[in-house]
Amino acid sequence: MELGLKGKKAIVCASSQGLGYACALVLAQEGCEVFINGRNAEKLQQAAEKLRRQTGAVVIEVAADLNTDEGRTALLLACAEPDILINNNAGPPPGQLADWDHAAWMGALESNLLSAAMLMRQVIPGMRLRKFGRIVNITSSSVKSPIDVLGLSNGARSGLTGFVAGTSRSKIAGQGVTINNLLPGKFDTDRIRATLPAMAQKQGKTVDEMRAIQQAQIPAGRYGTPQEFGAICAFLCSQHAAYMTGQNVLADGGAYTGTY
Repeated sequence: MELGLKGKKAIVCASSQGLGYACALVLAQEGCEVFINGRNAEKLQQAAEKLRRQTGAVVIEVAADLNTDEGRTALLLACAEPDILINNNAGPPPGQLADWDHAAWMGALESNLLSAAMLMRQVIPGMRLRKFGRIVNITSSSVKSPIDVLGLSNGARSGLTGFVAGTSRSKIAGQGVTINNLLPGKFDTDRIRATLPAMAQKQGKTVDEMRAIQQAQIPAGRYGTPQEFGAICAFLCSQHAAYMTGQNVLADGGAYTGTY
């Protein structure tokens, strides 16, 4: 299927590894000029070089902290007129209510709500003028089915979901600009490897036992692969998804059992 993405400029946030890298990879394979981002300049450079080798695409790396005005400005100076914005950021640490003081909550909101909202605020006007724009926010399946040890993520990402629900259905919907949220379940990435120990400890299991339990609870019988996630993201950015906006697209192997 031709996605119609050749020559498009795509910003992919937090893309030196994991699901962000997977999205950047597929977009580059589809012919986009890709602007990748991360805080660790050395790691980001290695990711950019790997993407160039894999795809032959134009890949520009921008080392910046997107939780700051300065970081977001640096990213948009590098790509002033993006056609595609993939919002992504590191999730907050797991824990329990007593662990999360005011500073912890503010950190979660900056990373998983405000950074995305501020970037959207800056790129949407240009997308409207050009009559094309695709914004995909990588959030979490916990928006639909909260995870108790990920309370910071549950709260911040749900706030972003509410913001997108209104903004995506404003005047931009008739001007070729779509905003959708992509909700990963359990994918085989560093993020899941970071959260497994806390879950295992809470249930008195080993990490390997916890991994096996989790995979058994997924109807697909396994974790998802980053490549699968990147392909879904690219479709949401494509010409074929022009009639989809304001949606929360679950990629979780069937783990969520609700009907909406």
